[in-house]
Amino acid sequence: MGQDRKSAIIKLSLAMLIFGSIGVFRRYIPLSSAWMACVRGVIGTVFLVCVVAASKKRIDKKAIRKNLVLLLISGAAIGVNWILLFEAYRYTTVAIATLCYYMAPVIVILLAPVLLKEKMTAKKSVCAAVAIAGMLLVSGIFDGGAVVGGSGTGILFGLGAAMFYASVMLMNQFIKDISAYDKTIMQLGGAALVVLPYSVFTSGVQEFTALTVPQILLLLAVGIVHTGIAYWLYFGSMDKLSGQTVAVYSYIDPAFAVVLSVLVLREETGALGMIGAVLILGSTLFSEWTGKKK
Repeated sequence: MGQDRKSAIIKLSLAMLIFGSIGVFRRYIPLSSAWMACVRGVIGTVFLVCVVAASKKRIDKKAIRKNLVLLLISGAAIGVNWILLFEAYRYTTVAIATLCYYMAPVIVILLAPVLLKEKMTAKKSVCAAVAIAGMLLVSGIFDGGAVVGGSGTGILFGLGAAMFYASVMLMNQFIKDISAYDKTIMQLGGAALVVLPYSVFTSGVQEFTALTVPQILLLLAVGIVHTGIAYWLYFGSMDKLSGQTVAVYSYIDPAFAVVLSVLVLREETGALGMIGAVLILGSTLFSEWTGKKK
């Protein structure tokens, strides 16, 4: 393995570990999900603009104008996606919220034949069915767990976040001839612009006055580390790795989130829930695997 590839894999793995820990941070920040999403979008945008400027690159305004409508719509979808995911963390465990969120690839598999004219293969059909079965196990419906009330609300928020994330994945297929950094800057900025007025209207600004110094530092970490640095590491690894490798390593994120949920937050995950987690992550991972490479 070449040195460049090793470095890229380390960057990608670190990015996934950072993404996987965001649920734990959310637990200790008493801020509305809308403001969490807004702060994340603002700080992430500023950080990536600074990265582009420091690397002596120019933002391609022509490419942005060409894709402006889709960039803004997908940015708005990212903002809603974040709000729903942060709400899912509030109502259910980090593990369940994350696993619901990772139904997004399954949603893409189901919609791709209609929207992208892709063929639904037997392998993809089986993977989608297995993931859905895993989702039912995670929900607790088969072990006497209630899918109503707080936990049920969290599951619905998590699946809603997955729907919006899937929509972003699909829209990205139609955004052409633009660098990953330029696209992400516009999408994060669009998310912040859409969420900001909603945050002010629904929550006001008084929430920030009640934050303690440690809570402010955690909030800054979500913006700087979980968004700016994580995306920088993620995109810094992509040009050295194949799409398949990136897809496979992306499953470090949910796996790490489940581990933190159990070991750090002491959130209970029953045997059926763990089986469901394996089915969801295993089936979506297998759907990305072609079998042509080790």
